[in-house]
Amino acid sequence: MGRTAAVSDGLSWGMLLVIGLFHAGALAALFLFSWQRLLVMAVIYVLAINVGIGMCYHRLLTHRGYQVPRWLEYLMTFFATLSLEGGPIFWVSTHRVHHQLSDKEGDPHTPREGGWWAHAGWVFFGESLHAQTEVLARYTPDLTRDRFHVWMSKYHWLPVTLSAVLLVAGGWYWGGLVNGLAMLMWGVFLRVTIGLHATWLVNSATHMWGRRRFDTRDDSRNSWWVALLTGGEGWHNNHHAHPVSARHGLTWYEIDPNFWGIWILSKLGLARKIHVAKFDRTNPKPAGL
Repeated sequence: MGRTAAVSDGLSWGMLLVIGLFHAGALAALFLFSWQRLLVMAVIYVLAINVGIGMCYHRLLTHRGYQVPRWLEYLMTFFATLSLEGGPIFWVSTHRVHHQLSDKEGDPHTPREGGWWAHAGWVFFGESLHAQTEVLARYTPDLTRDRFHVWMSKYHWLPVTLSAVLLVAGGWYWGGLVNGLAMLMWGVFLRVTIGLHATWLVNSATHMWGRRRFDTRDDSRNSWWVALLTGGEGWHNNHHAHPVSARHGLTWYEIDPNFWGIWILSKLGLARKIHVAKFDRTNPKPAGL
């Protein structure tokens, strides 16, 4: 894939329109604040970004840093699609290419082609490969053999659409039409917009600013503030040095809530074969698992 297959020669007006509408809805949500709406947004945000993107799409499906029962993998994948970041095959393919060609020719979102490109430009100029599983199959043979992941990749927009309907209906029932629309603005538009930028910051900011603990062959860096927004994904230099490790925060002060979630699953008997990187403070070189 890389840039040659993931990027067209022109702007994707459809994508620009969708993202623009979500940003407009996010702005409107700020005028409809309530603690109840904030709580609803926060809960769905954690399910979509922490459980869905961080724990599932990234650490489970892309790198197979741990294992869970199939039903739980499917449920977490469902949560991930609520982020509006595409289906599992598209997301995992893009990220596997990123690791294979990180900050080199073919990396889908390297800041070496511009900070704006790494953050969002690659999305606006990208071809619509979300449902084209045959194009992406070479990067995700494990997922393309699974009927659920193939189906969810084609219809990844359904869960967020369903959540929008439920939020409007529930909000309307409990507080009238205005409350229903406000729930939609907070639970979908504002939440998705914040989540998109949080994930995009991993692509851009953590390859431009921060500290490098490991001398990796790319520009990856550790960023505490991106880690706060994403549940630990900001410890990006650690991750590039130990891509299979389900734990990204390697010291006590590197908070990693996404790994805490995996740890909780292990205590419940739902996660096993968890890969955890070893870090020797006296010899801070990429070590084995």
